[in-house]
Amino acid sequence: MKFFIDTANLDDIKEAKDLGILDGVTTNPSLMAKEGITGTAKINKHYAKICEIVEGDVSAEVISTDYKGIVAEGKKLAKIAPNIVVKVPMIRDGVKAIRYFTDNGIKTNCTLVFSAGQAILAAKAGATYLSPFIGRVDDTNWDGIQLIETIADIFEIQQFETEILAASIRNSKAIVESALAGADIVTCPLKSILGLLNHPLTDIGLAKFLADYEKGNKK
Repeated sequence: MKFFIDTANLDDIKEAKDLGILDGVTTNPSLMAKEGITGTAKINKHYAKICEIVEGDVSAEVISTDYKGIVAEGKKLAKIAPNIVVKVPMIRDGVKAIRYFTDNGIKTNCTLVFSAGQAILAAKAGATYLSPFIGRVDDTNWDGIQLIETIADIFEIQQFETEILAASIRNSKAIVESALAGADIVTCPLKSILGLLNHPLTDIGLAKFLADYEKGNKK
């Protein structure tokens, strides 16, 4: 399973890269705004900076919601760097645009997916990645991990090549559950990734090893 980091913060991206597990980046206008980055020119410049750090795919989200606007915006985004993936919303014109991008060799990430039916449409249109928002599904009292399992089963049966990118992950436990459910990729904040490092028995064991080492040195 691949690890993407969901952020626009360059320091977090660099830290994830230094950890040796970073495969890509996803971001969106809200995450850009969180870093104080607004306006098309500044946002696109920031995408370029991210692409300089990351060798893997970087999802850059369109703002347009009509077919012509999505296509025009996506083509501009794709020119920023070879590893840019155009992030397109799961709407009617978005699906049409995904087909256009697919036919013209531009990678896509279909975002805001909340059902298996939406996943099928995106895969049929040729989306490179598909982003089910499992945390937001959970917020509606449905099971986000179950959605990943269902999509993974359908994609295996139908032999769809679209990769399942589990998004809206809010804790380390959801990363493990997404892996078990069949997600190809998880994208989440750095905090959730670093949480995988933690276990009380590791801390206890390490403290014991170091204490025994110090006792040996005092003899």
